[in-house]
Amino acid sequence: MLAAGGVVNDEQGRLLVIRRLGKWDLPKGKVDEGEGIEAAAIREVQEECGLDRLTMIKPMPSTWHTYERKGKQHLKRTDWFLMRGSSAERLVPQHEEDIEEVKWVTADEISMIKGETYPSLMPVLEAWAAMGT
Repeated sequence: MLAAGGVVNDEQGRLLVIRRLGKWDLPKGKVDEGEGIEAAAIREVQEECGLDRLTMIKPMPSTWHTYERKGKQHLKRTDWFLMRGSSAERLVPQHEEDIEEVKWVTADEISMIKGETYPSLMPVLEAWAAMGT
């Protein structure tokens, strides 16, 4: 399965994170048939977080993880993209996708996220922190 997601900074250099099913995560989702990967990444951030105005900046590291659904193992690749959003827009969690919270966090708050996230997300968070945004 192919997915795409956003590593979104605001004008203050904060990172957009979501809380879903008790874990911190970044907005992402399945690439629809016939949809471009970058378009899917923007659509997923818009749907899951309520942001309308996003600017694509550059690709970030891709991640792989496995999960089980209906007794079957699946392998999922997520292509991540650095984007710019605005904290002036109201954040709206997509509750129908089990998103409990959406918020901007500073680089200092990333340690809290790392303690309650998926191991597969660590390379993306580390790449974001290394950019010093």
